Amino acid sequence: MRLTLPIALGLLTSTLAAPAQAPQTDLQHPPVTTEFIALPETATPVVPIEHKNIPYLHASGTDLQLDVYEQPGGKPAPVIVYFHGGAWWKNARPQSAASFHSLLSMGFSLVMVEYRLTGVAPAPAAIQDARCALSWVKKNAATYHFDTSEVIAFGTSSGGHQALMAGMLPASNNIELPECAGQPRVAAILDFYGISDVAELLHDGFTLQKSASRWIGDGPNAAALAKQMSPLNYIRAGLPPTFIVHGDSDPVVPYTQSQRLLTALRQQQVPVTLFTVPGGQHGKFTQEQSLQIGDALRSFLKANHLLPSR
Repeated sequence: MRLTLPIALGLLTSTLAAPAQAPQTDLQHPPVTTEFIALPETATPVVPIEHKNIPYLHASGTDLQLDVYEQPGGKPAPVIVYFHGGAWWKNARPQSAASFHSLLSMGFSLVMVEYRLTGVAPAPAAIQDARCALSWVKKNAATYHFDTSEVIAFGTSSGGHQALMAGMLPASNNIELPECAGQPRVAAILDFYGISDVAELLHDGFTLQKSASRWIGDGPNAAALAKQMSPLNYIRAGLPPTFIVHGDSDPVVPYTQSQRLLTALRQQQVPVTLFTVPGGQHGKFTQEQSLQIGDALRSFLKANHLLPSR
């Protein structure tokens, strides 16, 4: 049964929390939903056109690939570019769209991106790859019927960090690869329990300290590089509307990082929503909470004129 999350009219800059009666996450055995955003019963399933293993960049001696899940019908559709999590050093792009049916049902096409992990190339390689993936989307819009006026960057955990960096880097920067210049303007950022301050994670006591240290490296400019890789250092007016999801009991990426990001974006009057999951761990949300996230996301997209008309 679908739950309705009350949404205030001022959603653009509001902080949302799941209702108090929502089931709390079991800290020892947290439930894992099959989707980041649950598909409501009223949604119409969409069977996308699949295009697999498409090379988009040759770097560090390897061809990096992505997968496209195109909306059927042959009409231009908004596109969500997804970056997986894994602390910059592990995991891979999803092998199917099974966990993204909710986004497909809203009318989005999807692009799932492979990027260089720490063992292949440390920072800033993953961010360069994220920007190159956006560039590929723009160059290939006609082939896959992408609406480049509505390109959304989405990521979970360290992938959330990539989505933030991909959407926040200014057009003139010394990070991205020259061959990948000319990205479409990112219309929105979906940051699910992502990292906004890499520099903070380098200190002892943080779960991701070792992962962040390996990704940044131990060179003489490590502190400066960590700051350069931190989305909080790119906050300014005019950034894309940003939707943040974070559990307030996250033991991996501190919830306070999303709170700081929210405050900084609000100060620059950037449309932003933080959906707080009470008791939520690192992406381990219940089915009920995932439905509520979906409700909040739809309202965010509608308020920012980004919800596809179907």
